[in-house]
Amino acid sequence: MKTLVIGANGKIGQHLVRLMAEHPQHHVKALIRQLEQQPFFDELNAETFVASLEGSVAELQQAMDGCDAVVFTAGSGGSTGADKTLTVDLDGAAKAVEAAELAGIKRFVMVSAIHADDRSQWTKEMTPYYIAKYHADRILQASSLSYTIIRPGLLTDEPANGKIAAAGKLETGSIPRQDVAAVILACLDNPELADKTFELTSGDEEIEKALHNI
Repeated sequence: MKTLVIGANGKIGQHLVRLMAEHPQHHVKALIRQLEQQPFFDELNAETFVASLEGSVAELQQAMDGCDAVVFTAGSGGSTGADKTLTVDLDGAAKAVEAAELAGIKRFVMVSAIHADDRSQWTKEMTPYYIAKYHADRILQASSLSYTIIRPGLLTDEPANGKIAAAGKLETGSIPRQDVAAVILACLDNPELADKTFELTSGDEEIEKALHNI
């Protein structure tokens, strides 16, 4: 399977590209915004494609050429304003879905956010981010793509522990980014998770067992 990782230079993206580069059954293409980001991926022998989520649908479709799957784990980041949240987290995701349909992509995995579909849980300062995630998820769910939407809790940089909780609804919790990357890879390998949406935190079960029970 060949997968385009959108947001490859982000913290989850880098963990995921490393996992996929080491996996004998996966070939990864990393979407990066600028050539200065390329050395990290060159060291992993990972293919790269330079494009921006603020660019055209046609450019993203070109990046997906030859791919079987797409992972969207991009984000504008906490240091930007609501304008970038709209153009990257929302419109960038919408463009990626449109491009994937045009490119004939088989699988699309979206990294969303816990409680993205429950407005009662949104904090005032995070509302623009949740609005973007809510509508990006709905756009993907309404598409023709075979999708999996992962809604992780608070992301941390702690080492992976390989134990998670995964269900349609969870209480607020946290999870290492490394574990999120491992879950994304497991979703790509599991056709039973097609057209499923679930929340994700650290927990007590091994990844494969937790995902099997969704």
